[in-house]
Amino acid sequence: MTGPEGILAGRDRAAAAAAIDAHGTPESEWLAAELPQRLPRLELPAGPVVVVAAHPDDEVLGFGGSIAALATAGGAVHTVCLTDGEASHGDTDPAAHRALATRRRGELAAALAELGPLPTPVHSGLPDTALERHEDEAVAAIVDVLSATGADLCVAPWDGDLHSDHEAAGRAARRACRATNTTLWSFPVWMWHWARPQDTRVPWQRTAVVPLQPEALDRKKKALARFVSQLEERDPGGTPVLSPEEIAHHTRPFETVIR
Repeated sequence: MTGPEGILAGRDRAAAAAAIDAHGTPESEWLAAELPQRLPRLELPAGPVVVVAAHPDDEVLGFGGSIAALATAGGAVHTVCLTDGEASHGDTDPAAHRALATRRRGELAAALAELGPLPTPVHSGLPDTALERHEDEAVAAIVDVLSATGADLCVAPWDGDLHSDHEAAGRAARRACRATNTTLWSFPVWMWHWARPQDTRVPWQRTAVVPLQPEALDRKKKALARFVSQLEERDPGGTPVLSPEEIAHHTRPFETVIR
């Protein structure tokens, strides 16, 4: 994930930023909605699976428990991280960006190691908060991995997530899947913050859940703990990118995908 300064695209920027900056929907409200009882359940394929992220941590937030389950079952899971999330702290200094990019790549490697034995992630190195301007390059990067792995399934950020990089990653994955005839599942990240149960902006008719066994959920929690740069205060007295409330949305005993 990266902060709301990357909000954007095709929509009014101020409205999108306000939605993410606003006080979010409490996790208790989502729990009361009983999504696992209301939505269809999906079984994970045997693999290979390609998981796309806009920033280091998106793949774990949205699909980390399923990645752990696939790895435990011996399935091949390949990850593509389109940016290094170097702008997540709002700094404009190039040296600070380079340092944070290096740190976040290291955090992702440690997080993926918690999920299971996985191939080294593909890092595209596209600019954080500007992915919409490099969408064609993102498509090419995803197509390369889908073609090389013969993946049955691609999983990527939802293209309605109200964050410019997430939406660009979702659009790029959709285009890549069309080019390679690959099934696409999308995972929401910020949606849990700005939406509410039965929100008409969410395509609930295409939404399903993937149940997680306790071991897979535990691995996901350990993986999320590796993203220290996103969990710590960005400035003294400031708020982290991933608040405890946000983490709660992503540590349920199920994950949610849009098909």
